[in-house]
Amino acid sequence: MPAVGEPAPDFTLRSDDGKIVSLKDLRGKKVVLYFYPKDDTPGCTKEACSFRDNLGRVTSKGAIVLGVSRDDTASHVKFREKYDLNFPLLSDDKGRVTEAYGVWKKKNLYGREYFGIERTTFLIDEGGKIARIWPKVRVEGHTDEVLAAL
Repeated sequence: MPAVGEPAPDFTLRSDDGKIVSLKDLRGKKVVLYFYPKDDTPGCTKEACSFRDNLGRVTSKGAIVLGVSRDDTASHVKFREKYDLNFPLLSDDKGRVTEAYGVWKKKNLYGREYFGIERTTFLIDEGGKIARIWPKVRVEGHTDEVLAAL
């Protein structure tokens, strides 16, 4: 996982609206880059809706929000439309970005081991460096933590 103060790993991913989003094109803006396990699951829905409901507060502080999972763009479109999400969801279906950011981890659920995304948020500053990392995010109150850091 990259550390605070290091350059954020660059990426180019397709968003749910079909556009290509590259981190290098976002220089000059703060980026709230949050990784979540799966579209339309309880924790992921709650987190996405919290960012949706507070997007005005985030953008008023000069930041944008990008959600990333390994779901494909068709899944992202359904998720975004179902919950009227107002920020891009990026598809890392090949897993390169989740691995570059160190969020693809071995997990254990009821004794079953598997790999998946560990819910993690990165705040990337205007120069492309990591300003803050929230590993193992607890959804409740997380958006307020991000807003306090902006």
